[in-house]
Amino acid sequence: MAKTRVMMEFGMGTSLRREDYTQAAARALKDALWHNSLSVAEAFGFDKSDMIVDVEIGVQKPDAVEIAAVKAVLPYGQSVVKVSHGGLDVPKPDGTGATIIANATVVVSFDMEPAERWKSLA
Repeated sequence: MAKTRVMMEFGMGTSLRREDYTQAAARALKDALWHNSLSVAEAFGFDKSDMIVDVEIGVQKPDAVEIAAVKAVLPYGQSVVKVSHGGLDVPKPDGTGATIIANATVVVSFDMEPAERWKSLA
């Protein structure tokens, strides 16, 4: 068997006032997830718990993100959350802080063989 990607989605989240990188990251993940109502598990004959969910979050201060809190947003599946440098910190006009912007990528895969016609793309 092989880890085969079946879906990819993107999201953006913010922390407008508190400069909370975890909150912005969780909101970015929710934004990506809420763009879909996935039924791919059932379509391929898998249980939702068989989903392999890889999440990458981009923020300016990766070490400020509590990975467990972000991972808790995911309703099911086997997940890995990685946080890297990205996103954007937008300074407030009055100089009292910044608005935090986080970006998220969510990739859903299953442990299965790709169809013959898709093997060259995998």
